[in-house]
Amino acid sequence: MIPVVPAVLAIVLAAHGIRKKSLSPSGGLAAFVVGFLMMSVPLRGFGISLIIFYLTGSRVTKVGKQLKGSLEEGHNEAGYRSGWQVLCNSFSAFIASSLWAAMFAPGSIHAYLFGSILPPHLSWHRSNFNMDKTCPVNPHIGGGWSRTLVLIALGHFACCLGDTMASELGILSKSSPRLVTTFGRVPPGTNGAMSTSGTLASLAGGVIMGLTMFVSLMMDSAGCRADAAKHLASMVFVGALGGLGGSALDSLLGATIQKTEFSNVTNRIITDETKGTPRSEGEVKVISGQDILSNNQACLGLICLVVYI
Repeated sequence: MIPVVPAVLAIVLAAHGIRKKSLSPSGGLAAFVVGFLMMSVPLRGFGISLIIFYLTGSRVTKVGKQLKGSLEEGHNEAGYRSGWQVLCNSFSAFIASSLWAAMFAPGSIHAYLFGSILPPHLSWHRSNFNMDKTCPVNPHIGGGWSRTLVLIALGHFACCLGDTMASELGILSKSSPRLVTTFGRVPPGTNGAMSTSGTLASLAGGVIMGLTMFVSLMMDSAGCRADAAKHLASMVFVGALGGLGGSALDSLLGATIQKTEFSNVTNRIITDETKGTPRSEGEVKVISGQDILSNNQACLGLICLVVYI
């Protein structure tokens, strides 16, 4: 049976994103599929984290939209996200939530879709999870896989929201940011640049996701409520680490394997969307990095690194 409430919520959120122009049509379709499957997981922390990340990220994206448009070429003021961007921003959390449901919720749609293709070392730990008696982040449940998958999702969203908040709010700083590799002053919007306000914003994003997962666990599991203080400290710590660590790694990747170019004519950072624009001789100045990864590729690589660590 198709879970009706998750399906309705996924439709509403995808339609809201398209209507507000924070999602392209392909982004809306990807958001529906990812949202439906994540919100269908019996452990609601996965779906709630996705909702909080989406709503918070969309809101902060609009805060400095006019300023960012004056600093970066091709910047879409509404934060228009494509299907590829949605997948990049949800990949590891989506996989973690689907694996959790396939392993610990035998009656779920995920068990039906993915249960038969689970690797043997994961299938061996499959069980019917009772959240009234056991906390999902108990390290002894399912060979530790339940806790691992929950923390993967938390680390993912903490990294993504921290990076989003640092990028969107860091440009509001009154002082120019510093490049993480040379500590020299660079124009706002430079890949690999960090500022105090951006770093604090990334920490705040991680803490928000840690608190979100904690509250969700308290709602779902009596086993978690029995040791609330311990789980609060654990979730907030992992969230903060994901937010700060994700921001630091993103800056390192941006400063080394993403090329940042500056136009002396428009006085703005050249983005991936405008790199093919014809330029006059001597117009472009390379600020930092090598042209190895695009923003989307770097985002996916960053998330994989944070989850692995």
